[in-house]
Amino acid sequence: MALVEIQNLTKVYPLGENILGGGAQGGVRAVDDVSLGIEAGETMGLVGESGSGKSTLGRLVLRLVEPTSGSIRFNGRDLLALGHADLRRLRRDMQIIFQDPFGSLDPRFRVEDIVAEPLAIHEKEISRTLRRARVMELLRAVGMDESAMPRYPHEFSGGQRQRIGIARALALRPKFIVADEPVSALDVSVGAQIVNLLAQLQREFGLTYLFISHSMPVVRYLATRIAVMHRGKLVEVGPTAEITAFPQNPYTQSLISATPELIV
Repeated sequence: MALVEIQNLTKVYPLGENILGGGAQGGVRAVDDVSLGIEAGETMGLVGESGSGKSTLGRLVLRLVEPTSGSIRFNGRDLLALGHADLRRLRRDMQIIFQDPFGSLDPRFRVEDIVAEPLAIHEKEISRTLRRARVMELLRAVGMDESAMPRYPHEFSGGQRQRIGIARALALRPKFIVADEPVSALDVSVGAQIVNLLAQLQREFGLTYLFISHSMPVVRYLATRIAVMHRGKLVEVGPTAEITAFPQNPYTQSLISATPELIV
C-alpha cells in the first residue's frame, strides 16, 4: 500500500467570483482528475512549467487547500474524512518546505523559536531544556550550529534560511515532506547543496518526498520516480531512468530537451 494515494483529485478555482457570488461563469481547473501513489521511502518528482498546477497539487495532498473532488489517503487514512482534531494530530507526519526562504520564516522570531515552534504546539509536555537540545540537534542535521539559535532570519543568506526551514519541517520527525520548489529562489551552486542535503536527510530520517520543481535536471538527480504535470493533468509517470531516457509524451520530451544538465 502506498504511503500517499490520491484518486481523481480535482481543484477548480471559480472565475471572477465576487463577494456576492456574481461574476464570470466557469472556473480554472488547476488540478484536473489526478491520480498518483507515492511509496514509503521514495522521492516522487513532480515536474512541469509554472502554472501547471504542481504547487496546488502539493497543497491538496497536505489538505492545506481543499479539493473540489477526489480522494486523498495517507498511510491508509482518508484525509478528507478527518475532523480538525484528527487532522491536526496527523500533521505531525506531513510537513512542507516552502519555495521562498525569505518569506517563509517569521522575521520577528529568533531561529531557536522558529525551529522549536512545531514542538511547542504538538509536544507541550517536553521541557524547555529538552526542546532546546532538539533544536540544536536539528540545526546540526541541516549543516548549521547552535550559534544560529539567538539570531534572526535577516542575518542569514537564502541558502541558510532554507536550511532553517528544513530544520523546522523535520522537528516532529515526519514521514512525508512536500518540498515545493525548494531551490528555485537560490543560486545554482547553493541549490545543489540543498538538493544534496535533502538526499542525505532522506537516508538519515527515512523520509518520503514529493519534490516539486520546474527543473527536470534537479528532479532527475533526486527523484526515484517522476510525474510530469501539464495544464493541471499528469501526462506521464514512471521511473526516473525511464522517463528521462525514453519520454513518451511530447511535453515531457520538450522539458528534457530544453534544460541543461545539473552539476551537483
